[in-house]
Amino acid sequence: MSALMDSITLLQFTPVQLALTVLVFIWSGFVRSGLGFGGAALGLPLMLLIDNQPLFWLPVIGLHLLFFTSLTLRNRLSNVDWPYLRHTFKWIFPGKIVGVLGLLNLPNQLLVIIIYGITLFYAILWMLQKSIRSKSGWTDKLILLIGGYVSGTSLTGAPLIVAVYAHHVSASRLRDTLFVLWFILVTIKMGTFAAFSVDLHVLSSLMLIPVVWIGHVIGLRAHDFLIANDRRFKRILGGVLALICLLGFAQAL
Repeated sequence: MSALMDSITLLQFTPVQLALTVLVFIWSGFVRSGLGFGGAALGLPLMLLIDNQPLFWLPVIGLHLLFFTSLTLRNRLSNVDWPYLRHTFKWIFPGKIVGVLGLLNLPNQLLVIIIYGITLFYAILWMLQKSIRSKSGWTDKLILLIGGYVSGTSLTGAPLIVAVYAHHVSASRLRDTLFVLWFILVTIKMGTFAAFSVDLHVLSSLMLIPVVWIGHVIGLRAHDFLIANDRRFKRILGGVLALICLLGFAQAL
């Protein structure tokens, strides 16, 4: 599969594909910094409509996440809930490893269907204004384990992990704590990619950084507004994502 990925670059995209890619990465940067999560979960389904190769997009998204979370966290590490992060990581890590290894071995079409299926699940929850809730410590651990696995296969496990973290980390420390967690998880994924000789598409990633920066800055400024209107924002997003997933399923099948 890595040989296939080596043949795909951003420079080979058509002008229409490039224009759509620019818009999607602005959106991805906006969501990531605005909500503190969801840049991949809300951007990857759109990217797969442009080109349905997850192993092209995932390294690009991963490098962007490492870069922008580092910028955001450079003066905010004291605001991270380190004890809770350490406590939960032992449950997230095993699922993450299994998920990454599955990503490298699953057929591309099946991987695309899994990504759209996970996203459609989130979309339905958001449209119905439902949320994933846990009422016990063991439920928390199970959700974190599944969230780690989903994060490993597609980088879209954030909503599951956030469902647990939001109940145990104060709102003022939540985004910074999640950013540290995303940094660690993406470092594991990128290291695995490198170990298995998967093309990291560094040039494509660097070309898109100024684009993502636009969305990142807008998202930072809109963070307080988005948090205050979280339910309405997610309801609208849920409807749009459901439509995107149905189009994605039709394309994949």
